[in-house]
Amino acid sequence: MSIKEHPPRVHEPVLLQSILDTVKPSQGESYLDLTAGYGGHAKSIFSITGNYRDSVLVDRDANTYRYLQKFTQYGTEIIQSDFVTACTQLIEAGRHFNIILADLGVSSPQLDRAERGFSFMNDGPLDMRMDQSTGKTAADIVNCYSQIELEQLIVRYGEEPRAVARRIARAILEGRPYARTSELANVIKQAARRGRTKIHPATRTFQALRIEINDELHQVEEMLALLTELLLPGGRAAVISFHSLEDRLVKTSFSEQVENGYEAELEVLTKKPILGADQDVHNPRARSAKLRVARKK
Repeated sequence: MSIKEHPPRVHEPVLLQSILDTVKPSQGESYLDLTAGYGGHAKSIFSITGNYRDSVLVDRDANTYRYLQKFTQYGTEIIQSDFVTACTQLIEAGRHFNIILADLGVSSPQLDRAERGFSFMNDGPLDMRMDQSTGKTAADIVNCYSQIELEQLIVRYGEEPRAVARRIARAILEGRPYARTSELANVIKQAARRGRTKIHPATRTFQALRIEINDELHQVEEMLALLTELLLPGGRAAVISFHSLEDRLVKTSFSEQVENGYEAELEVLTKKPILGADQDVHNPRARSAKLRVARKK
């Protein structure tokens, strides 16, 4: 069985071949995708395992959740939820899996749809919520946070130098109110004073806003702590991160569970992260991706 329909403008799944080469799916194995998106990774893994019925696809985005419903015709369970809530529910239900994947990046459809407000490349409302049914938006933050709160946010989650973050925060306050991504990006570009660079000057600030809005790092940290409870013995967990804050959490979590001596629960299969810039050179969305994989003993 296969899924033939494709949503418009969906990119190639990030580091797909590297995942298949490292995780090595086999016939009959169960699969949990905690960030299923439009099912790009899932389709390839299902084509090898053939085990739709013991597998679960999770996504918090309403649009992707609706698309993923087509997998239900093969018996796959679909959950609309953040991945921590989904992990907790699955543990309570006594579920276990051979393969778990968490692709922590924003999906191409989210980036490409201007109305979602994730990208300064496509002008749209300042939103950035993964789940648009709840929570504060980017507009709420840039229009309501104090200068010091904005500065601290940009330093902590955008990893901007303090002096640059201070200029950006001050400029944001002076230019309020904001409703559109292009308005904010232009103000940040002027305040950052970077001249010509390959990376847009607003990239780090937009990253910081997205992390804050979606509670991303806290979610990642909690999810990582739950993976071993969901893995079967010999099961593999693969995590794709897209910036150093995420990758540091993944590396630390895997290392801590490896360094427990005889009680160690995991074996790391990727001594160094697999880099999208090296292994997925034809996919521009993969350039900052890092893949780490561990196996439960």
